[in-house]
Amino acid sequence: MKPWVILPVKEMVGAKQRLAALLSPAERIALMQVMLRDVLTALSTAQGLAGVALVTLDPWAQALAREYGARIITEGARAGHTGAVKAAASVLQAEGVAAILTLPGDIPAVKTPEVEALITAASAAPSFIIAPAHDEQGSNAILMSPPDAVKLRFGEDSYFPHLAASRAAGITPQILRLPGIAMDIDHPTDIARFAGIPEAKATQTLLWLQQNGILKRVA
Repeated sequence: MKPWVILPVKEMVGAKQRLAALLSPAERIALMQVMLRDVLTALSTAQGLAGVALVTLDPWAQALAREYGARIITEGARAGHTGAVKAAASVLQAEGVAAILTLPGDIPAVKTPEVEALITAASAAPSFIIAPAHDEQGSNAILMSPPDAVKLRFGEDSYFPHLAASRAAGITPQILRLPGIAMDIDHPTDIARFAGIPEAKATQTLLWLQQNGILKRVA
């Protein structure tokens, strides 16, 4: 069962508003771009994926998708994270895709073995596998089969509701705690935490943060 990855990417203008107290608009765009490249780099070498699809209308993100050989889906691109995932899942399911894996673009510490761990954990359908954010608020990775097995609702407080939704659908959720996937960057404190985890040491994002002096701002 090879899943398709669904990666929603909002338009870069206005990216990462919750970092506005720390970063300028141009810096927030640059950070989002380097994080997305890190995520795609990890996905590009993962074994067991059927394909990667970016749900986006952003020209830069579309160019990056083409660079990595990823598919571009525009349906639902402005419907928020949940709407984008649902729309892309519907498109893929209509084409016969049996499983999806959805990730955000702001988890630059993700490593290829973590992606492969999610794939390996998948069993016969129906299945629901989730990797939470470090604070157990967000749902940073979900792999499920079939693509509409569980009703999804992303947000800052989605992890436990997703567990409940899986059980309500008659599926026992599998929980994988993966430190790289868990480390999303939404708040200034996340940047300092990110810089301190081993999974971040080789990422392009960390180099960008160092080169632009941003780590000193949160020290």
